[in-house]
Amino acid sequence: MEPLALAALVSVDRSRPAPLSEQLYRGLRDAIRAGRVTPGTRLPSSRAAAAALDVSRNTVVAAYDLLRAEGVMEARQGAAPRVLDVAPGGASRPAQARSVSLGPRGAAVSRPARANLYAAPSGWFMPGAPDERLFPRAAWARALRKAALRPHGPASGYADFAGGRSLRTALAARLAADRGLVVSADQILVVSSAQAAFTLLAQVLAEPGDRALVESPGYAGARAAFAAAGLVVAALPVDEAGADIGRANGPARLAYVTPSNQYPMGLRMALHRREALADWARRSGAWIIEDDYDGEFHWRGRAVATLQSIAPDVTLYVGSAAKSLMPALRLGWIAAPEPLMTPLREGVRNLGLGANLHAQAAFEAFLEDGAWRAHIRRIATTYEARGRLLADALEDRFGAQFRISRPDGGLQLVARLADHETEGRAIDALGEAGFAVAALSRYGCGGPGPPGLVIGFADAAPALVTRFCAVIARAIPEDLRARRAVRAGGGP
Repeated sequence: MEPLALAALVSVDRSRPAPLSEQLYRGLRDAIRAGRVTPGTRLPSSRAAAAALDVSRNTVVAAYDLLRAEGVMEARQGAAPRVLDVAPGGASRPAQARSVSLGPRGAAVSRPARANLYAAPSGWFMPGAPDERLFPRAAWARALRKAALRPHGPASGYADFAGGRSLRTALAARLAADRGLVVSADQILVVSSAQAAFTLLAQVLAEPGDRALVESPGYAGARAAFAAAGLVVAALPVDEAGADIGRANGPARLAYVTPSNQYPMGLRMALHRREALADWARRSGAWIIEDDYDGEFHWRGRAVATLQSIAPDVTLYVGSAAKSLMPALRLGWIAAPEPLMTPLREGVRNLGLGANLHAQAAFEAFLEDGAWRAHIRRIATTYEARGRLLADALEDRFGAQFRISRPDGGLQLVARLADHETEGRAIDALGEAGFAVAALSRYGCGGPGPPGLVIGFADAAPALVTRFCAVIARAIPEDLRARRAVRAGGGP
């Protein structure tokens, strides 16, 4: 222990009646009992301690002698005093941790939103997980190095806590060209992730007790953010045409949707559903949160415009670099109606949801020199081939016994199963084999969803696909699959 650390740990007060040596002794003894000084710690010499505490050396020697007499410290000639590990009666070990009881808000914030969602905590074929091997390491390293080496002025402090102006300008141009957004740089916020965006929007746009509609089946992260803000989460039913506001029960302040590529079903929201949702929001004084989940990847037909481009007055668009680059970069953005920008901007700062400065600068370089679009085109070709490989293999191996939903876009597909027992057997077997697929039934809002598997294909390779099919075949024998064959037709 350094002398200054001793001075910060104990104090002596000449105005108190107790002798200084006793004050020092009691302060050290209490610190040892509380575990702030652990067994084996070497204390400063009496000379060094005296200088740090501004007392005489004799005062320190007297305190050390009392500690040695109690058996909590040893001091040998020529060696620094050392704290001993005393018996339980001496109470030098740390006190037992107190039990913690959280209130409703703490419980909501800390509730595991994805508990039992996946077959394994990590592994192959996890939905929503990009292939790290496709990350453009060399190009990103160059951009990041340049960002770290150049000065950033006021932005290195708190001047641009909701996103640098140049990055927001580049994002506005790219989103208008690629996704049809009607937005300016002044209507964009840069945050640390899509999840951070949901947290911000839930706390700024709604009050505890307000209702938030979330697609069912739908994204667990959105449900978690809204519940943590004290909102009442209710189901927004989804069928083959996407989210159906006409089937939602009761009023709501927010509606969360993934219209371009519904997660996890992988379908697009029909135009009439989009228009109906926008009309509902305007009539109800509600807000639509559009999550452009996997919006960079389209496998069938032409890419459709965003909901924000149809209803920019009531829609808040959320995007991120999680799938195109990697989730751990912590880069997301919000495009919002202009009247909301001031409260949202202040909310980013107050809640500490801003993105890393150097990551922002590197991403800006990727946008401006065309590297991001080139990277997306390159990985999209790979991901489309991998999704087709997996879907073909499942259909060839299991035929009509499973109903495979080939997605319009994204990085996962859904295999519909006959019942929840079959789903459970498959999930257990796949988890043991190292596959982190998800149970479709657990994406339901307010109750179990339909049975099935949500299977990521970003890392699908021929050998893994073969192994995956073999595990399912063993878990669900052919005769059992035949008896429980999924009938054709039906919605999500």
